[in-house]
Parts: sequence; structure tokens; C-alpha cells
Amino acid sequence: MKQTDYALLKKQVEAAETEYLLSFLCNVTALLNDSMDDLNWVGFYFVKNEKLILGPFQGKVACVEIGKGKGVCGTAWDRDETILVEDVHRFPGHIACDSASNSEIVVPIHKDRNVVAVLDIDSPLLNRFSEEDKAGLQEIAGIIEETIKDTPVSGLI
Repeated sequence: MKQTDYALLKKQVEAAETEYLLSFLCNVTALLNDSMDDLNWVGFYFVKNEKLILGPFQGKVACVEIGKGKGVCGTAWDRDETILVEDVHRFPGHIACDSASNSEIVVPIHKDRNVVAVLDIDSPLLNRFSEEDKAGLQEIAGIIEETIKDTPVSGLI
């Protein structure tokens, strides 16, 4: 497995920025999916009515709603922290949308210091995600946060 070039990926994400948030986030999922090896799902969930609601993604059919504190995504939202899971089958309460997923990383995305979305990435490999991936994806989340800072929360989903 080759290392992801996060410096290049950040430039590509910045170049994809547009006033059309949905289009931007669709392109971000495509960039991540194309730039990172051994993935089977990349996408976003947005906070709405105290649930995470499915947003743009690439991969198999996914859960539409996730409760706060439920699964890896809901836990990352609840704790407001990036969660890197080496083996999802050992994560208490893991939600198995795709049985091929074995590891996962979820990065919160903020607006006005509140979590408004999470970036969720799954892999069929165990131990797929590293601390380098965590740092790189948190930088990508920072670009997204900068892009949405002037977007009304209701415009996120």
C-alpha cells in the first residue's frame, strides 16, 4: 500500500472549492477515494435534528441516519474527536453498513466550534489507517471547515 500524498491532496481539495457545497463535497469524496488505497467507503454525515444524516459518498448503500453516540460516526460526533479504529468488529456498537469494512476513521467537521458533520472512511483491511492518515484527514477537514464557515447551517443539508 502506497502512502497518501496529503500535501498534493490538500492542494486538490482547495482547487475543488466552490460556492456549491454539495458539488464541493462530492468532489472531495472522489478525491479521497482516488487518492487513498484500499478503501471501500468514503463520505459525509451531517448533523440534523440530533442525528447524523447521510450526505455525499462513494461506496455501497449506507445507513441514512445515525444517532449521537452510536457506532463510530456517532461516537466521533459525541466525543468531538477523530476516531481511528483498527478493527471495527471490536468497536462496541459498531454499525455494519458494509460487511466488507474492517477498519475505519471518522473526522469531525466544525462550524462555529460545533460539530456539524463527520467525514467517514472505511477500508476492507484491518489496521488500514495510520496517525499520518489521521493528521492528513484532519487537515482536509480544516479546509472543509474554512469552506463552510459562511454557509448557514441549514444549507449544509
